Amino acid sequence: MIREIVRIDEEKCDGCGLCVPNCHEGALQIIDGKAVLISELMCDGLGACVGHCPKDAITIEKREAEPYDERKVMEELSKKSRNVVIAHLRHLKEHQELEYLKEGIAYLQEHSRELSYDVREVLASIGASDEQTTVNPQMLHAGGCPGSRSLSFNTGSVASVGIKPEVSSALTHWPVQLHLIQPAASHFLHCDLLVAADCTAFAHAGFHGSLLAGKKLVIACPKLDSNKEIYIEKFIRLIDEAKVNTITVAIMEVPCCGGLLQMVQMAVQRAARKVPVKAVVVGIRGDVIQEEWV
Repeated sequence: MIREIVRIDEEKCDGCGLCVPNCHEGALQIIDGKAVLISELMCDGLGACVGHCPKDAITIEKREAEPYDERKVMEELSKKSRNVVIAHLRHLKEHQELEYLKEGIAYLQEHSRELSYDVREVLASIGASDEQTTVNPQMLHAGGCPGSRSLSFNTGSVASVGIKPEVSSALTHWPVQLHLIQPAASHFLHCDLLVAADCTAFAHAGFHGSLLAGKKLVIACPKLDSNKEIYIEKFIRLIDEAKVNTITVAIMEVPCCGGLLQMVQMAVQRAARKVPVKAVVVGIRGDVIQEEWV
């Protein structure tokens, strides 16, 4: 598929580092004096970093991009310096993409004889061994925007955390805002997806129990959000790459909210795969007034 992604001109880049804190996904780092996109997985192509480059070294390009493949990424990164590989693996750890991390480490181990650096030293530098990978909790707060890191988590039993069942959260991952989510994140693979308008969770008292339970969540506002064109592209990627099983769209009864359902339907029409879509309409008093497959 064709999607937008960051491109860095190494000839123009002077390694000033101004782009790094302005990449909301934490996908840019300065390595060996140059800005490097250390993981395409976390680049959403929105270009928040572009305007902060004084050398015009960063642009957004549209190119054919296959569904994210950690081994192919490692194949390319391993040709670069040892420091680039370390930065990429650390990046996966920071975002708790542990399955991709295991794939990356496995690739290094399988191709250790072809590399110019010692794989054991690389693993030691990120706190991993040949047999096991571990996450250093301190690394979860290092670099990038903490609010946009892709996280998966289990809520555990409500009894163990002292929460009453009727108010326990069914949320299993972060982030949830559609601009911030990464369709290639492992928690979206083969999931039942809930696409919810922002207001639905505030209006519908049973949101977690009746709508979110058993699903993965993304939220958006079809009236107030900007750059909504990227939403359709992300829905297509969730359908074709993450291979979601079903999509439930929860919207309010107000007219402007219908735009969210329209975007999902447009994505379904353009996607290579077909998935069933259910529309749930929540009234302004919080009751579900309509629920049907569309």
